[in-house]
Amino acid sequence: MIEPCVVQLPYPEDSAELFDRISAEPWSVFLDSGQPKSHFGFSRYDIMSAFPWATITCHGPITRIEQNGHRVETRDDPFEVLRGLIPHSQYRFPNLPFLGGAIGYFGYDLCRRIENLPSLAIDAEQIPDMAIGIYDWAVVIDHETRSAKAILHGQDPGTVNRWPHILEKLHSPASSRINPFRTTSAVASNMDSESYASAFRKIKHYINEGDCYQVNLAQRFCARAEGDGFNAYRKLRSLNTAPFCAYLHLPQLEVLSSSPERLLKVRDRQVETKPIKGTRPRSPNPVLDEDSARILAESQKDRAENLMIVDLLRNDLNKNCLPGSVKVPLLFGIESFVNVHHLVSTVTGTLASGKDALHLLRGCFPGGSITGAPKHRAMQIIEELEPHRRGVYCGAIGYIDYNGDMDTSIAIRTLTYSRGVIRCFAGGGIVSDSTLEEEYQETLIKARAMLTLLSESGSGNGIHPPS
Repeated sequence: MIEPCVVQLPYPEDSAELFDRISAEPWSVFLDSGQPKSHFGFSRYDIMSAFPWATITCHGPITRIEQNGHRVETRDDPFEVLRGLIPHSQYRFPNLPFLGGAIGYFGYDLCRRIENLPSLAIDAEQIPDMAIGIYDWAVVIDHETRSAKAILHGQDPGTVNRWPHILEKLHSPASSRINPFRTTSAVASNMDSESYASAFRKIKHYINEGDCYQVNLAQRFCARAEGDGFNAYRKLRSLNTAPFCAYLHLPQLEVLSSSPERLLKVRDRQVETKPIKGTRPRSPNPVLDEDSARILAESQKDRAENLMIVDLLRNDLNKNCLPGSVKVPLLFGIESFVNVHHLVSTVTGTLASGKDALHLLRGCFPGGSITGAPKHRAMQIIEELEPHRRGVYCGAIGYIDYNGDMDTSIAIRTLTYSRGVIRCFAGGGIVSDSTLEEEYQETLIKARAMLTLLSESGSGNGIHPPS
C-alpha cells in the first residue's frame, strides 16, 4: 500500500460536465449535491468514481463478491460481507469526506435479510437487492472552497496501476455520446385511483384496529424507454435540484436519484439522521408559497406524524449508540426544495464502542420515514398492498469510507432504468386522520418532477446531451 496521492483538478462549475468523462464506464458513480443550482446549506461536496476493485451484489439469499476476476457466492449476512471487504484506514484529509471505500445502493428489499416478511409483491425489475462497488480512488469537488481533487488511496495495486489512465480520462474532452434518452410509451401507474382508494381503506382499517399507527403507501409509475440514462439524469437534476442527487451506472441498471432526505450520516462516530414527514407544494407566488410553508409548520397532523417517526428513529439509533447520547436538536423544521416544502427533524447520537456505520445502517434499515410504525408491521402491510416490490426505492444510496465515515440518502424521488423500462415510485404516510384525496394528491406532487421528465422525453421529444 502507498500513501494517498492527491491531484488538483480544475474546479468545475457543474460537476456533471466532469463526470461525463467517466459516466459510460461500468460501475461509474456520481454522488451529486446538485450544484450549481442547489442552495441548500448542507450541499457542499460531489463525489465521483469508476473502476471499482471489488463489487458486491445481493440477490435474495445469495451475496456475490467479484474481485480480481474471481467470483465468490455466499449466504452470509450481506452487511457482514461488506464489512469484511472494506479495508480500514486512518488517513484523513481536511475538507475531503471520501478517500476510498464503498459506494452504491442498498435496495428496500434488502430488508428481507433483516426482517421476516411475506413474498407477495411482484418482482418486476429482477435487479440486485444491493449493489456496492469498492473504490480505491475518487474525485471530490468542494463547492465551498471551489476546488476539485482526484484522490488515489493506494489500498489496491490494480487501481494504482490504472491511475495514469484514470487521470488521462479526467483530463480528456467531454464524452461525444449523442444517444438521446426518450420514452417510447405512455406512463402507466400500478394503482389507478380505485385501487389506491382500496389500499388506503385497508390501511385505515388496520390503524383503527390498533394494528399500526402509520403506513407509507406508494404507487409506481413506469414507461418503456431507450437511450442514454445519464442524459435523463441531467434533466432530472435540473427539474428537481436536491442535496442528495445521485447517478449510478451499474451493469444491470441505471439509478437516477434526486432525493431531499438524508438517511444516516456518520462522521468521527457522530451520527445524524434527518427524517422527512410532512409535505406541501411550492407556489411561484411568493405570498402563497410562504403561506404553504406556514400551514405545513402549523399542521398538527403533520407534526404528529413527524414526531411518530422521530420516536421510531430514536429507538433505531439507540440500538447502536451510546446510552443517553441520542438527542433531537431540531424538531419540525421547514426545509424548502424546488417543488415542495418539507417538515424535517434532526436526530443525533454517538456510536457505541464496538459499533460502526454498518451496524448503524443495518439497525435502522429501511428508514422509518418510508415504512411506518411499528416498522415491522408496516412493512408487512406494504408487502400486502403494493402490487410491485420497491427495488431501489426507499432503500439507501451513498458511501462508507475506508475510515468508517458514512453518508446515505433515502432513495426517494428516484428512477431506475433497466431492460428498456424506466420506473419511479411516490408515496406518503397514512395515519388515522389522513384523507384519501389529500394523500393521493401528495403522491402526485412528489412525483411531479419525475413525471415531467418522462412526459418531456416522449418519442420525438427526447432528452439530448447538453450542447
